[in-house]
Amino acid sequence: MNKLKGKIAVVTGASRGIGRSIALHLAQAGALVVVHYSKRKEEAESVVDKIKQDGGSAFAISADLSTFNGINKLYSMMDQSLQKYIGDTTFDILVNNAGIGQILTLEESTEESFDEVMNINVKAPFFIIQKALPRLKDGGRIINISSFVTRVASPSVFAYSLSKGAINTLTHTLAQQLGARGITVNAILPGIINTEMNAETLGNRDGQKYAAGLSTFNRLGEPNDIADIVGFLSSSDSRWITGELIDASGGSCL
Repeated sequence: MNKLKGKIAVVTGASRGIGRSIALHLAQAGALVVVHYSKRKEEAESVVDKIKQDGGSAFAISADLSTFNGINKLYSMMDQSLQKYIGDTTFDILVNNAGIGQILTLEESTEESFDEVMNINVKAPFFIIQKALPRLKDGGRIINISSFVTRVASPSVFAYSLSKGAINTLTHTLAQQLGARGITVNAILPGIINTEMNAETLGNRDGQKYAAGLSTFNRLGEPNDIADIVGFLSSSDSRWITGELIDASGGSCL
């Protein structure tokens, strides 16, 4: 399981949930993983500790991705750390996982709530990618975490749906632009995954039963279900796949 040996992977929002599983998976495959987090220092450090205990390599970086200054901080700190670890500032894999959920209808949304979800879910990955391009090696990988709500009408998460639709368009456009460099760009569209982010939906048996019933497998999605797909897309096995929106909802859109 060393398909990513010698590779450097950056995973945003990697202290918990899907991001944590992605970081662990990529490390197990041999990558040096940059574990980004915003506020959950102890949880991020536990991810790094777990990776090191399992024989892998990782370090954590804190940055508030809701601001442009925070994105600049991410790269400033990452450049310093990578220079220390490998004597270079380039990397191979970028996973735009950081994001927030928001259960609000069109009528319930405010300017503040709209800006909040767009800043984290759209503006942040846009500028993270912009600043990644001179650092991302030719033949690299960009993997964006979108959502299955872009495939079905979801009025209860109106602005959130819009934000993930923007990620889908970003993925298509960037894949065409970066093809000449051998860089693949794909998005994964998870369904309802059993994470803290979905605690409001999964906080009782009725919610859990509803969410599980959306899938043709009649179960909740787990973080590893997404991490395994990221692992594939990060490897050379996925070299002929780009610009794709990969439904990972367990058949919830059938």
